[in-house]
Amino acid sequence: MKIITLLALLIAVGCVLATGCVAQPKKDPGNVTVSPTTTFTPFVNNTPGPGLNATLNVTNSTNVTAKLKGPLRVSIGSYSVDNPLPVKIDNQTVGGVMAGVPFDFMVTEGNHSVTVCVGIICPEKSVNIVFAKNSYLDFEDILKQQAEFSKPTVRILKSFKNGNGVSVDVEFINPTQKDLAISVDIGSGYTYIDSRTNVRMGESVRSKATEYVEAGRRVTRTVDLNFVYGSSYSYDEPTISGITYQ
Repeated sequence: MKIITLLALLIAVGCVLATGCVAQPKKDPGNVTVSPTTTFTPFVNNTPGPGLNATLNVTNSTNVTAKLKGPLRVSIGSYSVDNPLPVKIDNQTVGGVMAGVPFDFMVTEGNHSVTVCVGIICPEKSVNIVFAKNSYLDFEDILKQQAEFSKPTVRILKSFKNGNGVSVDVEFINPTQKDLAISVDIGSGYTYIDSRTNVRMGESVRSKATEYVEAGRRVTRTVDLNFVYGSSYSYDEPTISGITYQ
């Protein structure tokens, strides 16, 4: 009997507890006012990150970057010179070049003007330099056209019989950057028949000529070579020797 009573009591208490859990009323969210609460202070980063500073000196950053360069070779082929000819890149002398000895130089990328000077004569060529790409300029042909001679010289243009002698047209050439007095010896061998003996004789004649020639100019002069008195002249082509200048 006591056991039955105890079981009935336990069952009743369990029902009461179960009913309380199921029937617990829910709060109406519409009737609740929620006040926002700040739980942290936002972090403000005043230190600019890389590349974000508008006042960054970009110019200085660019200037410290080395410009790329490419190799350039300048040659004059077989154009004969006694001394190296100056090589200029963008009007700045950077070295010298001789026949069979080209000039090699590293040049910044881009378009450049290159000149090789013989006295005051400076033929010019253009070149586009590209990083790590070989570039080559040959000045042989243009030098032979514009600066046929690399040093002061004299040459015979023509000769012709003139009475008892021969006349020689001589050209004095000064390719240098200063005015010069150029001197030369001109001579010729000849034969003739002596009027007293009627025997053919051999002889030679020489003459010295001097001309003042301005820098980069040429002067032509006629030089007369006079033979001794006789007849039936026959002469060798005149030659020049002993060229000097100062």
